[in-house]
Amino acid sequence: MSYTIAERHKHILKSLQAKGYVNVTELSRELRVSTVTIRKDLKLLEDRKLLFRTHGSATPQNPYITDRHVNEKEKIQVEQKTKIAECAAGLIEQHNSIILASGTTINELARQLTKKENLTIICSSLIAAQHLSLNPNVEVIQLGGMLRKSSSSVVGPHAEKMLEGFNSNILFLGVDGIDPDYGLTTTNALEASLNQVMIDAAQKVVILADSTKFGRRGFGKICGLEKVETIITDANASLGIIAKCREKGVEVITV
Repeated sequence: MSYTIAERHKHILKSLQAKGYVNVTELSRELRVSTVTIRKDLKLLEDRKLLFRTHGSATPQNPYITDRHVNEKEKIQVEQKTKIAECAAGLIEQHNSIILASGTTINELARQLTKKENLTIICSSLIAAQHLSLNPNVEVIQLGGMLRKSSSSVVGPHAEKMLEGFNSNILFLGVDGIDPDYGLTTTNALEASLNQVMIDAAQKVVILADSTKFGRRGFGKICGLEKVETIITDANASLGIIAKCREKGVEVITV
């Protein structure tokens, strides 16, 4: 069966609405045309402002993220971030050693831990460490390094060097983008580098990301999904992207 260009475009837009993204190779197979034809179709649809193209795929919104200050981001998706943080706190057991990266959802998790006991917590976020300083029953290790002002957190080789001597039970990582094909990203290359060292220092990696992070990409790539055990997100996340993450072996918890 052959499809007209109008039928192909209708199929692409319908798939995009259902899944939250489309893949060039999959569309080529479904519509029985070459990948060159699909790329031309996506270009035409992008020109009509009906989607945004990325390398090998397309999304309904601009996938590329610009950096914003933590004071601005903490006012967005507040209820969802609180629920995600509450769920994450439930994964932590007494005597665990954990690493908290940076981000507004990570900061909310730190606030949720002010009544926990017998934990060792390594922080890159100054805000998270400040929340945890109110709890006399946890040991807090603040990483040192270059201050990234937009996130009120540290980055750079000094922070990475400190982590080389640690081995934690769980890393809780906030990200700016989750793309099932490309992986996890952040808007800052130095933060991406620190996050990679954090992953190496943890037995388990848990991503805390509200639904707006799905199908997005930042400047710095952290890792592929193969290094992630669990993603905790909210119920508004794209079902298609969630399914893709689960296909890659990642546990996805929605709250």
